[in-house]
Amino acid sequence: MLRETQRVPVRESTDVLVVGGGIAGVAAAVAARRLGAQVLLLEKSALLGGLATNGLINWYEPLCDGRGEQMITGLAEELLRLSIRYGDDTLPRIWQEGARPVPRERVRPEKQHPDGGRFGTFFSPTMFQLGLDELLLNAGVELRLDILAARPLMAGKRCVGVFCESKTGREFFPARVAVDATGDADLFFRAGAPCVSGRNYLSFVAHGCDLTQKRRALEQRRWIAKGADLHGVGHPEGYPRMAGTTNEEVTRFLLDGRRMLRASLREGERTARDVTSLPSQAQFRTTRRIRGAATLTEADQGTPCPSSIGLAGDFEKVGDWYEIPWGSLYCEGYPNLLATGRMISSEGWAWDVTRVIPVCALTGQAAGTAAALALEADCPVGRVPLGTLQQALERHGVRIHR
Repeated sequence: MLRETQRVPVRESTDVLVVGGGIAGVAAAVAARRLGAQVLLLEKSALLGGLATNGLINWYEPLCDGRGEQMITGLAEELLRLSIRYGDDTLPRIWQEGARPVPRERVRPEKQHPDGGRFGTFFSPTMFQLGLDELLLNAGVELRLDILAARPLMAGKRCVGVFCESKTGREFFPARVAVDATGDADLFFRAGAPCVSGRNYLSFVAHGCDLTQKRRALEQRRWIAKGADLHGVGHPEGYPRMAGTTNEEVTRFLLDGRRMLRASLREGERTARDVTSLPSQAQFRTTRRIRGAATLTEADQGTPCPSSIGLAGDFEKVGDWYEIPWGSLYCEGYPNLLATGRMISSEGWAWDVTRVIPVCALTGQAAGTAAALALEADCPVGRVPLGTLQQALERHGVRIHR
């Protein structure tokens, strides 16, 4: 064990520090900034979007319940529209036409029916990345890219700021409120907050194209999926399931995924297809999440929640819905830390429901809004008046209750 001592430059303090530039982090940053907070977003890669873009999971799961009713609104819908602003889409016609409610006689339960399918779409990851830059910069969010948040500095259970590593070297960023949008609860875990780890099947998705005929962009850009689906079908026999919370696990997951892809490429004619993109981050589904003041469970499906901060449909089960409890975004006793995205307090199938793009955007908007309100009221995040939070979210387009 070594002990390191060094002098670290302290940067200017910010109101809200968002760690992680995936969809949840982007939504949190924009929401807080629109309420007047000064916001700094730190992203470890060179590009924004997280698993949706860097991870090549370019399917925006549905905003509706599969029966023609829109469940998820607010920034989640704004980001869906942004994902296809500069590129191709597969949005069903009933959701393109703008009529609300949509004509129920045309609704189909299939996710990708061209006319009456669910309110979701494939998108170009690169086009979405460009749009996310534009959204954040236009909102006035300060960005730092290619910078790793190493650990929080704690004064008791209050986060004073975050130590980071980048090409500049080590820096310290003070903040009044921190939003953990790492996807892995890294800030909470390193702050000593209670966390729970998941167990992931080996899954790997690359993008490829068929060179034998010309097609629309998104018809040509197709997934090359290896390993398991989200239910574990296809998981290699005897292969361990991983939490994805250590560097060794991340490295093994990526290398074994690429090994499976290489094996499949040895079959077929090499001049008839191309692999156009490899994921630049591991495609874990559930790594580590907080154990919050409240936990969303599968038993909460279809049950009203008085403390709801947003309504979410189930991306796989037609008609199912959840109201996400406010307490799932924070831990008791940690007065200025908020969680968002796939690491909020949820378990079982509810964890899967909360990890997909639109729900990450929803909880990101809630976390960013709560951060700004906590600063305005000068109170711990968990003491933001629920009614004030719900009203602020509704004013910005979020549907709170079923």
